[in-house]
Amino acid sequence: MDFLVFAADCKDSISLRFPEQVSYIWPYLGGRGACWSKYDCFLCGGRVLVKNFTLICIITFCLAGCFESDKVGTIEPGDADRIKITADMVAYLQAQDLPALESVEFWENEYGPGLKLTTAHYEIFTTLLEPLMLRRVPGFVESGYRGYNSQLPRPIETSTRFTIYLFADRRQWEDFTKTFTGEQAKLFCKIKAGAYYHNGACVAYNIGRERTFFALGHEGWHQFNGRHFKFRLPSWLDEGVAMLFEAHGTEQGVFYFEPAENMYRLNALKKTLINNKMIPLKELIAINPGEVLATDETEAIIGFYGQSYALVRFLREAGYGRRLGIYHRLLQDGLRGDWPLSEVSRRIATDRNIPRSILWNRIVGQLLFEHYIGDDFDQIETEYLAFCRQIIKTQD
Repeated sequence: MDFLVFAADCKDSISLRFPEQVSYIWPYLGGRGACWSKYDCFLCGGRVLVKNFTLICIITFCLAGCFESDKVGTIEPGDADRIKITADMVAYLQAQDLPALESVEFWENEYGPGLKLTTAHYEIFTTLLEPLMLRRVPGFVESGYRGYNSQLPRPIETSTRFTIYLFADRRQWEDFTKTFTGEQAKLFCKIKAGAYYHNGACVAYNIGRERTFFALGHEGWHQFNGRHFKFRLPSWLDEGVAMLFEAHGTEQGVFYFEPAENMYRLNALKKTLINNKMIPLKELIAINPGEVLATDETEAIIGFYGQSYALVRFLREAGYGRRLGIYHRLLQDGLRGDWPLSEVSRRIATDRNIPRSILWNRIVGQLLFEHYIGDDFDQIETEYLAFCRQIIKTQD
């Protein structure tokens, strides 16, 4: 017989107001790559000594085997247990009095015990019942919505809520994906760890607290502009803006996004610069990620995303934001369908059922850059490279 223990100084345990609720949530809280013992804090993983009375609560349970991160929530309880688990989680979330959460109810599905969370602009269908993570989801997605709107000179309002599916583990995510994406399932299932946007919905699974929100913030931008923008965006702009919503922080329970603290993208950019592998600007704005992925060259993939992230930041920040108004107008015209496109390019830009072809991306990517930003590529690239060196220097 082992024990689930909680260190008295574990910051993660503060949100568990009612110890009696812990008995039903323990199967859904992922392990840290090793078996839990009576000396490991259940939440923070820190060492706990029973004799020093550093426990908030001890719950007796038989623990069998190790729980890996991809095994979170794979236990399949009976119907009675399902009802108990979801009912208790509903009570837990309601007790938190979360400002962004309008309602929480049962979600009947074939994948596991599930809930539907409703906020002002989102419906989140989830089998992820890790309380410390789940309680953050409503506030995060609503902060994302405000952030996406801030890319425009004037905010817009959505008429119907966005849909998010958030699963407890990869198995559930893959099972759903095979049904949801049909013939494209094999392509989506090649995603090693993350989320995707398809048919108006964002579909994700638990890959760890920070990484899951990282993915939700990114795909949320694709979802936002996919619904509201009359024209689809060229790849450098679409991906570059999405990466503004990856790194984030919280202050008094409110989320905010920190593009300058996105170490993943900054490190990638730094590596590309050091290795002298920077993609020329004129080529960068014409690239379709599919081209890069087809080469299976990791450096090229990292380079495209890192440089697109830096390019959008360049337009927003360089020269004390002197191009910020141009950046806003570029997006606003895409929202309204006011880009100066040919009839063929306009049709592809408008009809999301037509694939964003490599040729379209090349033509439109360069056309828009020249029209809004400028056609003096030598001068702009000089400024851009200087900005890239500046932002990676600030992280040292």
